[in-house]
Amino acid sequence: MITQLQKSKIKNRLHLALALLLLGQFSNAQQSEKTNNEPPPLEELKGFTQTFYYSAGHEARAKSIALFMEDAGNYFKKEIGFTPKATLYILAPQHWKDIAAPPLKDVYGFPHNIDHVRLAIASEDNDFWRSFLPPVAQLLPPIAAQVTKAYGKRDGSYSMMPFFDLLALHEMGHSYTAQAGLKMHRHWMGELFVNIMLHTYVAEKEPERLPALEVFPNMVIAGGTATYEFTSLEDFEKLYPTLGMGPKNYGWYQCKLHSAAKDIYNNGGKKVLQKLWTALKKHQEEMSDEEFVNMLKTEVHPSVANVYLKWSEAE
Repeated sequence: MITQLQKSKIKNRLHLALALLLLGQFSNAQQSEKTNNEPPPLEELKGFTQTFYYSAGHEARAKSIALFMEDAGNYFKKEIGFTPKATLYILAPQHWKDIAAPPLKDVYGFPHNIDHVRLAIASEDNDFWRSFLPPVAQLLPPIAAQVTKAYGKRDGSYSMMPFFDLLALHEMGHSYTAQAGLKMHRHWMGELFVNIMLHTYVAEKEPERLPALEVFPNMVIAGGTATYEFTSLEDFEKLYPTLGMGPKNYGWYQCKLHSAAKDIYNNGGKKVLQKLWTALKKHQEEMSDEEFVNMLKTEVHPSVANVYLKWSEAE
């Protein structure tokens, strides 16, 4: 005969079993819902030196970027004798957070080199790109004409995509320097170097893209510094590791460095890139600012040293 105590224990066990069953069903339902809400897997683009993954529906953009990167890789293999190995992700918004570096997971469109191997690039036009373009009617007429020619679309709208697509090569530049063991010495040199790489390649091999590369930095610099909290190289060095100046202020710094790369190429040609590569590979020792700038002036080209020496002159 079952006692009242035994009945109570059986009842409690049944309740526990039912609770566990319901919990399991709830967990399975959650897992099913999570799976259903996950974006589809990335697709791989075959036939290129580097590895490319892209979000479904963006194969044409992935191919366009891959062809550009392949041609640039062939050029640099001849000029500097090195090719890194990298994986490039051309991502739609639903995939961005899964791949992007933690500080940039919420900044869709900010192209970046995640770990000197993986690169994140947006597949779609986005608010981050648009945030740099003021109403064209408010620009000075000469700049407005340049912006319209470089970034204007047939429907009368504007897109910064022609500029930001080129930054895939900028980001790949960080894989070049890191994997080849170059010592950048300063954060600003790390960014300047890859801008020199980008400008040199475009100027030498695809000069029809120069307007897309040059007009945007010219426009940002012409807008002045009133809206930016940080503008010195000292601030850049201090804040660079955490992007503490903010994405838009960082964009201003990059525009200054893009413009500097243009001036360097115009003054010294493609040989500056070769000399700078050699110098940064050679000089692994720690250097003071004075020593570093003197080395750049004597072993590379005065225009490279002037990036540090004359940084604030145009502000």
